[in-house]
Amino acid sequence: MMREGDEEEEMMMVVARKPAWLERLTAETFFASCGVHESRRKSEKNVFCLLCCLSVCPHCLTSHRSHPLLQVRRYVYHDVVRLSDLEKLIDCSYIQPYTINGAKVIFINQRPQSRAKVSSNVCFTCDRILQEPFHFCSLSCKVDYLLYQGDDLSSILYRIDESHFTFSSLRMDVHDQLGEISAMEEDNDDIMVMSDQWEHGNNSNKKEQRKKKKESNYSPGMVLSLGSRRKGAPHRAPFS
Repeated sequence: MMREGDEEEEMMMVVARKPAWLERLTAETFFASCGVHESRRKSEKNVFCLLCCLSVCPHCLTSHRSHPLLQVRRYVYHDVVRLSDLEKLIDCSYIQPYTINGAKVIFINQRPQSRAKVSSNVCFTCDRILQEPFHFCSLSCKVDYLLYQGDDLSSILYRIDESHFTFSSLRMDVHDQLGEISAMEEDNDDIMVMSDQWEHGNNSNKKEQRKKKKESNYSPGMVLSLGSRRKGAPHRAPFS
């Protein structure tokens, strides 16, 4: 017969355990080539089946047509999910979103940081600098923090409504590579994301822009907007 203390401990373990779809979503490797369809174009695994708990490529979708499907995208070489999709599965409050192509997205996992920064508002889990009033930089950071605190994940999880994740609702066009960036980034570093659209469609635009610059007498060094100025050491005139 199970003792009362054992029952409480088992209940705590059940509460703390991630549901299968969440466990696999945060651990899955997306945008790798599909082993079954690697010889075909666009065989990157960028769709997550919430029923089978695995990533699939667009060519695999016929086998999962009746399953709830979540599309994963790329932003700054990391996996993201649209906030409008993810918030139907889990409470995304206090996770910092980023705006890309007019759509807000959430990072699935925390990202490595290249340098240390000082700020009064950082991620509770990984110390990445955030905007107010956010406390987490990614989905996994929020989940891991709540588990560490011993909180009940069931309070932030929602029942999966399969009508929100149908095959027909997937947006499988080239713009979903998220090549154009309009981000609420925490620093001013220049960022470039390669996509099919950028690689093939913008080459001609770049050539045209270079041609116009050569023909123009405009000198980039003559005008500097206040927003793009960087502080540096002052330069004094040499002593006479």
